[in-house]
Amino acid sequence: MSLKFKIQIITCVIIIFFQIGCSNKKDGHKIITNFKTPLGLENLKQYIPNDNQLTNEKISLGRNLYFDKRLSIDGTISCSFCHNPLLGFSDGRYFASGVFGLKSKRNTTTLLNRIFAQENFWDGRAKSIEDVIYEHIEDQNIFANKLDNVVKILKEDKNYIRKFNKVFDSDITGDDIVKAIASFTRTLVTGDSPYDKYIAGDKNTLSQSAQNGLKLFMSDRLKCSVCHSGPNFSDEKYHNNGTKLNIENPDLGRYLISKNDEDKGKFRTPTLRDIGRTTPYMHDGSIKGLHALVEFYNKGGEPNIYKSSLIKPLHLTEKEKLDLFNFLRSLTGTNVYFFGNR
Repeated sequence: MSLKFKIQIITCVIIIFFQIGCSNKKDGHKIITNFKTPLGLENLKQYIPNDNQLTNEKISLGRNLYFDKRLSIDGTISCSFCHNPLLGFSDGRYFASGVFGLKSKRNTTTLLNRIFAQENFWDGRAKSIEDVIYEHIEDQNIFANKLDNVVKILKEDKNYIRKFNKVFDSDITGDDIVKAIASFTRTLVTGDSPYDKYIAGDKNTLSQSAQNGLKLFMSDRLKCSVCHSGPNFSDEKYHNNGTKLNIENPDLGRYLISKNDEDKGKFRTPTLRDIGRTTPYMHDGSIKGLHALVEFYNKGGEPNIYKSSLIKPLHLTEKEKLDLFNFLRSLTGTNVYFFGNR
């Protein structure tokens, strides 16, 4: 089975999953009102913006655009270049890459469960998924394009002209390109993991080691769940977790947006769902693999004057480290529309 075919299977089933709640599957203008939410997550409906409601046809159009390399200035990369379905909608690189081999200074974050986002990017500068797409298209280190130019290119494609007219009852516009991609992005959800099934009552889904890891994770001793809280294992807030700051020209994170000294070195808490598939970790991609991640927190991170008081040496035994590792692995969703190594 080819890589391209595998990706097609994933994304087609995602669309089918969301179509279940549509009151009229044959009508692309019918807003999807009933969502089949994966086990362990909050109801998805409340997170759909009023000005960009989901429809089957819009999600399908967004999926086409997501994989279309014509969004980039040289036609070489699409959204899936950095947000690969087979890598948990991340890219496995230390830093995000764009056209002409250019690199961002930060690690690519997963798109999984961004439907729950309050703010986006590591520093929270984008208030919505739509804002992220607008920025990426014109970011010189990513697509390096202009939205008007993308519109011009897509208007040369009769299939896109037909699809946009069907979805939006209008010609192709930049705003509608963004809305379609954002709609598809909001369908990228993961839940129904072994952990979720365990919490729901199936005590056979977690090994004893993973159960021990869960207790450690939630304990007052480790305090992991203070930041990695809620159904999506993220408080969507900003913390300095002890990632390198005492270096030349450090990335100051949230401070670059807020200009508050207390925000130096703070970054948005990422979700832990499907964390086994989204290595490397941290805003700078400096930690590769779950074992290394556990060890980083065990030693209390790297020293810096702005580090959160929550980050302290944990003094874990080797067994406890393994227990935490196994618990984190249990957060990988088992939904059929996410293909990849578990």
